[in-house]
Amino acid sequence: MCIQAATEPGVPGRPNEDFAALAVPAGGDGGALVLLDGVTGPQVPAAAAGADPGAEPGSEPGGGPPGGCAHGVAWFAARLGGALLERCATARESPLRACLADAISRSADAHRTACDLSHPRTPQATVVCARWDAREVEYLVLSDSVLLIEGTDGSVRPVLDSRLDDLRPAARRLPRERRAAWIESLRNAEGGFFTAAADPAVADLAVTGTVARDAVHSLAALTDGVGRWVETFRLGGWADLFALLADAGPREAIRQVRAAEAADPDGAAFPRGKAHDDATAVLARL
Repeated sequence: MCIQAATEPGVPGRPNEDFAALAVPAGGDGGALVLLDGVTGPQVPAAAAGADPGAEPGSEPGGGPPGGCAHGVAWFAARLGGALLERCATARESPLRACLADAISRSADAHRTACDLSHPRTPQATVVCARWDAREVEYLVLSDSVLLIEGTDGSVRPVLDSRLDDLRPAARRLPRERRAAWIESLRNAEGGFFTAAADPAVADLAVTGTVARDAVHSLAALTDGVGRWVETFRLGGWADLFALLADAGPREAIRQVRAAEAADPDGAAFPRGKAHDDATAVLARL
């Protein structure tokens, strides 16, 4: 097995809210891969939000912590990612949805008494998880991070949770200033899209499946900061991006995304929620 990985924050000097880790259980023929993309809350000017001008930067109106949580998104992504990896590696009899539900519960318990987990912007994350042994490869995807599966025949299949993308055509029919708020209102709501936050029931909504181990050559897990190579900048398809990862490595894929972002700093040619986003890619050759 060979692993290549690269990660880069969207803005230098700000915390990288992505998380990636790999486990190779002792004495076993297999492994597990976890990739999370922490969800950053909307950037609302303090005056527009009705905040106290004297409040700490990033705080809620009234002086509370952003999202009702004193720990923050990077802390949550690391906590959830670590719990999920441990569960995947040590509870191999448990389906990945059960592993994710347990990890969400454990992460919520870690700050339930200190933070408001009912807040709609309590820290949350997208999730990609894969686990393999000599017999099969299991996978789970929740929200807009991506898993690419390269078959032994050279084919590349993207595993996508398309619910967020499915909302975008309807959003485009709204006035531009209302689009982000409308999509945000459908986060973790019926008829909308879902991320891992404090409710373990969301694990049942993840996209899951299995593939025979002898049919898989490699896996690539990508946060949407790398996925915009395909989805935003249209530099090629998923198979083209996989070929770039395999030939030049994850760092080069991120470099090309950053170059495309820099060429369109205001999002005029390629509209996007952030000019730059945290970007992480992991390539595992099984």
